[in-house]
Amino acid sequence: MDTQIISRRRWVILSVLIVGLLAIVIDNTVLNVALKTIAEPRGGLGASQSQLEWAINSYTLVFAGLLFTFGIVGDKIGRKRMLIIGLVLFGVASLLSAYSRSPDQLIFARAAMGLGGAAVMPQTLSIISNVFEPAERPKAIGLWAMAVGLGIATGPVLGGILLDHFWWGSVFLINVPVTAIGAVLAAILVPESRNPETSKIDYVGVLLSIAGLVTLVYGIVQGGDGDSWLSLGVIGPIVGGLVILAAFAVYESRIAHPSLDVRLFRDRRLSASIGALGLVFFGMGGVYFFTSFYLQNVRGYSPLDAGLLTVPFAIGQLLLAPRSARLVRRYGAKVVGATGLFVMGVDLLGYAALGVSTPIWVLIVLYLIQGAAIGVSMPAATSAVMDVLPRERAGAGSALTNTARQVAVALSVAILGSILAVFYRHALSPSLTHLPAAARNAASSSITATQAVAQQLGTAGRSLLVPANNSFVHAMHFTSLVAALLALAGGFVVLRWMPGLSAKTAQVTPAGDGEYEAELAILTEEFKNADREV
Repeated sequence: MDTQIISRRRWVILSVLIVGLLAIVIDNTVLNVALKTIAEPRGGLGASQSQLEWAINSYTLVFAGLLFTFGIVGDKIGRKRMLIIGLVLFGVASLLSAYSRSPDQLIFARAAMGLGGAAVMPQTLSIISNVFEPAERPKAIGLWAMAVGLGIATGPVLGGILLDHFWWGSVFLINVPVTAIGAVLAAILVPESRNPETSKIDYVGVLLSIAGLVTLVYGIVQGGDGDSWLSLGVIGPIVGGLVILAAFAVYESRIAHPSLDVRLFRDRRLSASIGALGLVFFGMGGVYFFTSFYLQNVRGYSPLDAGLLTVPFAIGQLLLAPRSARLVRRYGAKVVGATGLFVMGVDLLGYAALGVSTPIWVLIVLYLIQGAAIGVSMPAATSAVMDVLPRERAGAGSALTNTARQVAVALSVAILGSILAVFYRHALSPSLTHLPAAARNAASSSITATQAVAQQLGTAGRSLLVPANNSFVHAMHFTSLVAALLALAGGFVVLRWMPGLSAKTAQVTPAGDGEYEAELAILTEEFKNADREV
């Protein structure tokens, strides 16, 4: 495509990229409000809590494992071609997810969606870097980032609207026309670009990372799904997963073109920054998971109302994220990042105070504060990563930050979901002693299953509803405490090792451009892996 044509179409091209991106981002949050419906035997798939965890994690783990690799593949075969392939795959996998007839089918379809999402995400950033000149690139990436925030905010609300009027699969079906339109427009409007000097694809590293994470998460989920964490079926996969991940780290440290450059973690400052970023998303993933059940199963809110109640979470992020860069310039990433983690830790303790009849405004305030803490911490941690690394390693830093986010969400859902399941089952057990063994096993798997059994038993089952609600709140309290302790511990780690105020951080923003341009500059550094000219 002629250079002048590309220049004239650059904002239209950006719009096309955002259309495809929105489907992927919305899907990351829209599933949360559908969890209760998918778990129901009638109108859903009757999925257990562990199956719901896998429906989330099958997508996240595949996405995290292949994100960096598909960026290299796009450089080799063409970014436009890879973008179209990813959009088509994501749309087809969404169609399969919508019409899944069993939890297992949904899990595999979601994994295919992760494959498509990993193919799309890096191409959008690479194409932006090729289409826009350096002077306009921060603005374009800023609009890209705003689209991500918009997708996160609108996903639960859109999912709630669809679930109020259609069946559970409609939350996936909306991706089909969006990705189809995005693929057609990309074929017509987006220019092709390649990087012939790109590095080799690390096939062994990709396979090891995915195998290690899946095995580890499997063991954790089995621990929450069974009666004992000390059984061979739990300890075996956990130990096996850790061994595979250790082998992955050793292998990556010895090859020239690793899929994830683990050698960077030798710098404790970078490790602390990546760890802080991971803990931010660990807390977010866990809260989204258990509050979905709290709002719909315990408090009785509809999917739409539950989606609307999560909006303050996004508002907190949108209010504080643009101000984070100014705070980092003034106080340093260490102080800002640690403060954000400490605030989030205290806020997570607040979830442990929620009860069956707590005024709902308390949850709204907790959402708002946690969103604000994430809005402050995330850019600060990203800024710290880029402050540690030289400019020529910005691509590796971006790969680390993106991988940390996805892996943290997967581990959060697995670990906190398993803790939730164990404490719920133990708290509810005394109330199930009068049931037959089959009904007792079914009712103890999750609060949705308990309510389904109670409905089947009719009048005799009504006595289970109050203990189920109390048991879930009890389990949620312990789960919140674990998440809070991790966030608070992360704050101390940040204070000890994350880099503080430096001249490099202070000079990120051009003079006179204000805090908004500072945030765009940090985003530009984070996603510079797409820019091979640096």
